Amino acid sequence: MSGNVGITRVWPGPATATLDDSALIDLYPRTDRPHLRMNFVASIDGAVELDGHSAGLSSRPDKRVFGLLRMVCDALLVGAGTLRNEGYRAVRLDERRRAWRREHGLADYPTLVVVSRALNLDPTSAAFTDAPVRPVVLTRERADAPAGLADVADLLRRGGEQVDLAAGLAELHRRGHRQLLCEGGPHLFGSLTAADLVDEVCLTVAPMLTGPGAGRITAGETTRPRGMALRHVLAAADELLLRYTR
Repeated sequence: MSGNVGITRVWPGPATATLDDSALIDLYPRTDRPHLRMNFVASIDGAVELDGHSAGLSSRPDKRVFGLLRMVCDALLVGAGTLRNEGYRAVRLDERRRAWRREHGLADYPTLVVVSRALNLDPTSAAFTDAPVRPVVLTRERADAPAGLADVADLLRRGGEQVDLAAGLAELHRRGHRQLLCEGGPHLFGSLTAADLVDEVCLTVAPMLTGPGAGRITAGETTRPRGMALRHVLAAADELLLRYTR
């Protein structure tokens, strides 16, 4: 993996110097309209996980961009399964990143938004109880909430049998969460793609072959293909960090 190797821009350019945080932020800008950015890591042969977790594919350069993307978003969107499987804790930022947000007119912390059809969530998990900003749970009208969930999160109900993602995201925009970052998982990515809500995909390609077994970064029902435009290619040793937009 790439370890502590610096990140350089390969295309467009190329740029010869390693990128500091300010230069990286410029490469992942906020937009002047509501925007949904996906962020994933995958192996060369397309695996979304190693030994059951995406962390096995990640590296210091990937985590560096991961942290910057959290810093520039208004809200962080994650599926309930990913919240459980990846052991999500409260979304917190260090003082330097909080200062950057304040300088740019943002709240100190992004809001965690958990998407859950069944509300199979633990209200005592640190993602809720230690959150510096009250999280939001996007769910459907007919889902039964476990005891205590409404004490630690706002329940945003949209849709009958399934969560209406378009309506849910529209309400998040209305509340001021216009720049959304989604970290998965694959089924949420597939559902957002099916609803034609994905504006951007940031993909780190980990330099390894994992072999068969793991799923892809997207899952669910087949949808029609959608073209995306490549905006940049960054490199950290043998690792690539790609950004595509509509």
